[in-house]
Amino acid sequence: MKIEDVRRNAFAMPLNSPAFPPGPYRFTDREYMIITYRTDPEILRKLVPEPLEIVEPVVKYEFIRMPNSTGFGDYTESGQVIPVSFKGQRGGYVHAMFLDDHPPIAGGRELWGFPKKAGRPSMSVERETLLGTLDFGPVRIATGTMGYKYQPIDPQQILDSLAAPNFLLKIIPHVDGSARICELVRYHTTDVTLKGAWSAPGALQLTPHALAPIAELPVLEVLSATHYICDLTLGLGEVVYDYLG
Repeated sequence: MKIEDVRRNAFAMPLNSPAFPPGPYRFTDREYMIITYRTDPEILRKLVPEPLEIVEPVVKYEFIRMPNSTGFGDYTESGQVIPVSFKGQRGGYVHAMFLDDHPPIAGGRELWGFPKKAGRPSMSVERETLLGTLDFGPVRIATGTMGYKYQPIDPQQILDSLAAPNFLLKIIPHVDGSARICELVRYHTTDVTLKGAWSAPGALQLTPHALAPIAELPVLEVLSATHYICDLTLGLGEVVYDYLG
């Protein structure tokens, strides 16, 4: 293979059979359960990297079903997003994510810098309850519940939240183990079609785990629980701060 062939074909690893295809990445019938809770502000300050600023001592715990996504397939995801501000622009900092499918783990980390690790999340309807769980190995580390489609909510509230930017800390090491890329990345979701949105009573339980420390942001009070279904496109990102520059 010629040098110019490598340059032309290099997109993702491995070179001859990338773990994921080029975008755009469209999601159909993407289903969210988001439990928003109050947490310890001092712990948040230790975990959220500058130049991001904490907006309030709140965490959004997410369970997401993605049954139909171009290039990534059918999978489920679970993790924590922290409301933040960057130069006056409000958005969400993606703190932790766990999912059960290799292409979106590889693509999420390599392209955007999503903090993805392998886990076993699930989301299902059990009688009148929407149930979300996350297992890391044999340990159940998150359980979320809410009433199923109790109360419709204003669609604009969800559309506004989906229009807000999200921020990621992308880290790629050099061959000597030092950081070769360390960047704050911003991305948006686009072309959103909302198919339904509801609120209901919610509850969330997090269990400590040494290698999946979601419980280090303790649940002090559940503030709300929302459930919605939509189609959207996951846009590629832009670098807004270079920690090595």
